[in-house]
Amino acid sequence: MRTIFFGSPDFAVPCLEALHDISDVAVVISQPDRPAGRGLAMRPPAVKKRALELGLEVWQPTKVRTPDFAEKLRALDADVAVVVAYGRILPRAVLDAPTAGCVNVHASLLPRWRGAAPIQWSIVHGDEETGVTLMQMDVGMDTGPILAAASTPILRDDDASTLSDRLSKMGAGLLREQLARYVAADLTPQPQDDGKATMAPLLKKEHGRIDWNKPATAVHNQIRGMNPWPGAHTVLAERRIKVHRTLASTLDPEGAAPGQVIALDPEGILVACAEGTLEIQELQESGRKRVDARSFASGRGVAVGDRFSNGGPGA
Repeated sequence: MRTIFFGSPDFAVPCLEALHDISDVAVVISQPDRPAGRGLAMRPPAVKKRALELGLEVWQPTKVRTPDFAEKLRALDADVAVVVAYGRILPRAVLDAPTAGCVNVHASLLPRWRGAAPIQWSIVHGDEETGVTLMQMDVGMDTGPILAAASTPILRDDDASTLSDRLSKMGAGLLREQLARYVAADLTPQPQDDGKATMAPLLKKEHGRIDWNKPATAVHNQIRGMNPWPGAHTVLAERRIKVHRTLASTLDPEGAAPGQVIALDPEGILVACAEGTLEIQELQESGRKRVDARSFASGRGVAVGDRFSNGGPGA
């Protein structure tokens, strides 16, 4: 089985490794290197780095919507292309270049959470279950027919990072089990029910802004879903605070205003929400290191009666 792999971030690496084990990978296609860090040094995508370690050829085109690029793909005479978090929408000419077209490993149970950030939005919306879907690609945004899927519960202490790690391994397992069957025409594509589709838009920094006028459970889920990026943040006495770890409670805030600190205990900072109370366990003031709630409070970072605010657009 001769294959092409499209992918860029860490999430895609286990799928690349699986493809390397079960097929002849003709080429790996990844996003161009980007400047990163304080020195803005050029940094390769995680997929490029791993591909080179595996001795695979890597292409990093700046454009994929050109006749020349599609022709280069056709010349590889590949059976199938696998796309995992590549970061660009592929045109029809590219999708049709391999004999059996392109398949995608998507980090949700389609048609729920089509789009760029399915892991984060599944947590933010309090889903109890998610998974990975192997999908036959078309020109739409995650709209192609489903070939196979695997599910997993979203655990109470999952955040976007831990769930991403688990789903990336599940996606690799799905490729090992099902890709050869697809190429052999042993899988029957099942159309998605568009009426059940939900969208998972690209994350922006403002998605991490905490709204204390929401129930504690919703704030807790937002904090989990936005970790590690863009991070959930709030404002305390004009200081920008990133909230890393919390626990939601149905404890009645007894008339306290949303965002108001109602108690300090060894485990956390208790903050009133519109419904229930949020216990902040780990947090980080801008420009300082991440600390537990006890250290933050003992350093006089917060006191009972203080109030966290939603902050403005730049907060």
